[in-house]
Amino acid sequence: MKKLTFDDLKDKVCVLTGGGGAIGSSLALSLARAGMKMVVLDLNGERAREVAGTIEKETGRPALGLTANVLDKGSLEETRRQVHEAFGKVSFLINAAGGNSPKGTTDVEMLEKTTEEELQRSIYGLDIEGFRWVFDLNISGTLLPTLVFTRDMLELGGGAVINFSSMSAYHPLTRVGAYSAAKAAVSNLTEWLAVHLAKQNIRVNAVAPGFFVGEQNRFLLYDEKTGELSERGKKILANTPMGRFGDYEEIHGAIAFLLSDMASFITGITLPIDGGFNAYAGV
Repeated sequence: MKKLTFDDLKDKVCVLTGGGGAIGSSLALSLARAGMKMVVLDLNGERAREVAGTIEKETGRPALGLTANVLDKGSLEETRRQVHEAFGKVSFLINAAGGNSPKGTTDVEMLEKTTEEELQRSIYGLDIEGFRWVFDLNISGTLLPTLVFTRDMLELGGGAVINFSSMSAYHPLTRVGAYSAAKAAVSNLTEWLAVHLAKQNIRVNAVAPGFFVGEQNRFLLYDEKTGELSERGKKILANTPMGRFGDYEEIHGAIAFLLSDMASFITGITLPIDGGFNAYAGV
């Protein structure tokens, strides 16, 4: 019988995209404490190196921070070469790069009037390039790193990939049409890849965080002028049975579990980490 520990993660190389962000940086530090060799990738290379430096200082373990563009396969392949030089082959990949943008977000939840002013505040007023950018960042930014780094897992005889989906993948959230569509695609791609790579002993799963406050969604959850919860923020908490936003650290254990041998027969799932939001019907 397998021992219920994360010992099998120790000294394995794990690549984390979007590692300079709030969720990514906290996750990188947590997994390093579990004994993993962390490679922190971010478009902001300076921030990636800063996170790696923090890991080395606080854990005494080696870490690598590199500049990488998840929408540029050539950039990712160069990163893979640098990882090989520093640490060797990659056993795990976490696709945390992604997010939303005001350019892909409508001002109104539902179109109630058809005046030109109201139409401009709805999906009819969105710049298609903003919509396309959000969609591409989330879906292509998940697929391309997977294509590059799972090459190592093929050679090693196995590995695991964790993608970042969202609550909006289950039921699309108002205003964030591009983000909701993209995250639904991430969940679907996770299932497809899990089947496609199963014979190679490469497991592909996803997590679907509920509501965690970060720079990309703060403008939706809090009033910029007062600092108080926005009406949307209040509505979210009213529909979250645990009655609060999540703490980034509450994602870490789920991801460590899905990477570990304890989840060796789990592939193709999207795990909600949401305080009950997805289970609640509102009554």
